[in-house]
Amino acid sequence: MKVLHIIKSLGRGGAEMLLQETLLQHNKNDFEFHYIYFLPWKNQMVAGIENAGGRVINLSAKDNIRIMLKAEQIIKYIRQHNIDVVHCHLPWAGFVGRYIFSRTKVPVLYTEHNKQERYHNITKVLNKISFNKQTAVIAVSNDVAESIEKNIHPSIPVHTILNGVNVEHFKKDVESGWEMRKQLGIAENTILIGTIAVFRFQKRLKEWILLMKEVCRKFPDVMGCMVGDGILNPEIRQFLKEQDMESKILMPGLQTNVLPYLSAMDIYLMTSEFEGLPIALLEAMSMECAIVTTNAGGIKELIRNKEDGFTMPVSEWKELYQPLSNLINNPSEIKIWGAKARRRVEESFSIKTMVAQTEKLYRQVKG
Repeated sequence: MKVLHIIKSLGRGGAEMLLQETLLQHNKNDFEFHYIYFLPWKNQMVAGIENAGGRVINLSAKDNIRIMLKAEQIIKYIRQHNIDVVHCHLPWAGFVGRYIFSRTKVPVLYTEHNKQERYHNITKVLNKISFNKQTAVIAVSNDVAESIEKNIHPSIPVHTILNGVNVEHFKKDVESGWEMRKQLGIAENTILIGTIAVFRFQKRLKEWILLMKEVCRKFPDVMGCMVGDGILNPEIRQFLKEQDMESKILMPGLQTNVLPYLSAMDIYLMTSEFEGLPIALLEAMSMECAIVTTNAGGIKELIRNKEDGFTMPVSEWKELYQPLSNLINNPSEIKIWGAKARRRVEESFSIKTMVAQTEKLYRQVKG
């Protein structure tokens, strides 16, 4: 069966990372995977997907309108390569996919990674108009599925398939963690609090910095590390400077290989306002970081407060200071909570389960 994934970019975002990780798990005897993306400068995942056996095509388009104008080229590609199923990710790829479905009747799946309430008004309207003009939808969490039901009232099937992580790949490597600490200039006994994110407003990275400022005021030996990049990068760097935190919070930029950074981190901190089911958080849990986070979106399904990690309501992000303080005061607890986080993903968020459910759905929609 030939499956074509369509996505806006192949930069290092959560949805993009999943394409690479799931490809490594798929049954290559039964499935052949093709990938079309549009933003040529966001291509960090291309090499990994190609190395895993995927065929990647860039149809260069610099904005959403030009993405829609690529529909005819995609239809031509589908016909030339006898594509059986089209699988779209994120809204504008979804809009293209629905148009393609109307023209070709090739089954089109769409994975919804976010709650409808969090989209721009134009996206909300286009979703309501077009959502049922595809074959089926995958929601990455129950929270996302409930949002679809509430806002769109779909007449097509909505399947909840929880995001997963490759626990065999995302496994803590103490040696590479120490080597990364040396490169970053972090002492062996320093507690490192980190995050990995696309620098967007939903991540509330300014709040992350303010929270770390309070932590570092009480615990001067603690360090922070924000791995990533995005549209808000200049603004975040300026804010970091204004808060006089440049010496306490490192910003190594976008990293294709995050394993050494996660191996170096003791605590993984998130202050997000909204989420689907964040891949970076799953990776951090698999890498045995102790987790402290808001309970935004699907995080509520992932982290059971005081069982797998520590959560606070989105509006109470400042209160994350307390579990951070407790962990720093009791460093032996960090490893205990890291082990609990890994056990949680091993038991309930395996990428093998996710891939098996997705392959079953591919066969189902192809009929």
